[in-house]
Amino acid sequence: MSAPATSPAASPRLPVSVLTGFLGSGKTTLLQALLRHPGMARTAIVINEFGEVGLDHLLVAKASENMVLMDSGCLCCTIRGDLVDTLRDLFLKRVRGEVPDFDRVVVETTGLADPAPIIHTLMTDPLLAARFRLDGVIATVDAAHGSLQLDRQPESVKQAAVADRIVLTKTDVATPGATVALMQRLKAINPAAPIIPAAHGEVDPKGLFDAGLYNPETKSPDVARWLREEAYRDGEKAAHGHHHHDHDPHHGHDHGHHHHDHEHGEHCGADCGHDHDHGHHHDANRHDDHIRAFCMIVEQPIPWNGFVDFMEALIAQGGDNLLRVKGLLNVRESDLPVVVHGVQHMFHPPVRLEEWPGEDHRTKLVFITRDLGQPVIEPLFDSLVWGEEGKPAA
Repeated sequence: MSAPATSPAASPRLPVSVLTGFLGSGKTTLLQALLRHPGMARTAIVINEFGEVGLDHLLVAKASENMVLMDSGCLCCTIRGDLVDTLRDLFLKRVRGEVPDFDRVVVETTGLADPAPIIHTLMTDPLLAARFRLDGVIATVDAAHGSLQLDRQPESVKQAAVADRIVLTKTDVATPGATVALMQRLKAINPAAPIIPAAHGEVDPKGLFDAGLYNPETKSPDVARWLREEAYRDGEKAAHGHHHHDHDPHHGHDHGHHHHDHEHGEHCGADCGHDHDHGHHHDANRHDDHIRAFCMIVEQPIPWNGFVDFMEALIAQGGDNLLRVKGLLNVRESDLPVVVHGVQHMFHPPVRLEEWPGEDHRTKLVFITRDLGQPVIEPLFDSLVWGEEGKPAA
C-alpha cells in the first residue's frame, strides 16, 4: 500500500456506480424505470445487452451501433469487448463531443456476477482510474423471494454485503411480514447500507447515488456520510436479535481494549466479534451467518508502516473473505486524517484529507468480512500495528 496522497478539494473524475443483483431480483425493471426518470439526465448506463433491458419503447435515437439516447436525456450503451474498452471509448466520445455530455456512469452486472472484479478494474486500470472513480455499489434484492436467495446463493449474500445502497424490489407483492424480516436480515449483513423500497421498480435516483467519499453538493469529502460507523454500533441489536443471543454480549471481552470504548458508551459491532456456532440455531444454508460487520475504534495515533503491515497480512490471510473495509485513520506521520477503502484484496490508493471532519480524531475502521471475525482481526492489528513497542496504554 502506497503512502497517502492529499485529496484535491474537488474531484474531476466521473463517478461510477455498479448495479448488481441476483437473477430475478428486479434489476431489469429498476433499470427500465431509471431510464425513464428525468433525474437520470446526464447519466451514461452501461449494460450487457439492449435486448435484456427491452429499450424499444424508451428509444429516442441511436448514437452509434452500441449506444442509444433515451428520452430522459441519459445515454445507454452496451459493453463492447470488455468493460475497460467500453469505458475508455465512452470517455473519448464524451471528450470529442460525439455523444451528449454526461456526469456519471452506471455499470450493470449480469445476475450471477460478483461485483468485486468491476470494482477492482476501476481501482487498478491506470487510464480508468485517472478518469473515473467508484461512487458505490447498488444491489437489488427481491422482497418476495430475497430470503430464499440469501439462503441458497452465497453470491447474493456477497452482493448485499458489499453494497452501498440496497434496493428492495417487488415490495408491492411481498407480504409486510416477509419484507420486515428481510430488511432485518439485510441490516445484519450490511448495517451501513440504506435500504430503499421500490414498488414496480420506481425509485428516486437521488437516493442511489453519491455514496462515495466525495460529496458533490459540498464539493468536499463527507466522511460521516461515507463511513457511517455509527450504523455498525446501531446494528448490534439487529444482529443479536437475528441470531437469538441470550448470553451477555460483553462476555469474554477485555473491556479495556481500545476498540471497545465503553466509557464513551460505544459498542463497536453489528457482530461484536463473536464466532457463532453456525449450525446450532440455523439451517446450514444460512450463508449470511458467516458474515461479520463490525467497527474498530483506536484511541492512539497509529504508525503508518504498522498499518500497512497489518493490512497486507490480513489480505494474505483472507483476501477473498475481506469483503469491504473503510477507514478514517489518525496516523503518527501526519496531522491530517488518512482515508482507506478496500474491496477484498484490492485497495484504493490511500487519501490524505485536507482537514479533520470534526473534533473526534480517533482512528475508525469498519469491516464486512466472511468467516473472519474480530477475534482474528483485533490480535493481528495489535501485533502488527504496535509491533515490539506494544499497544499503548489507553
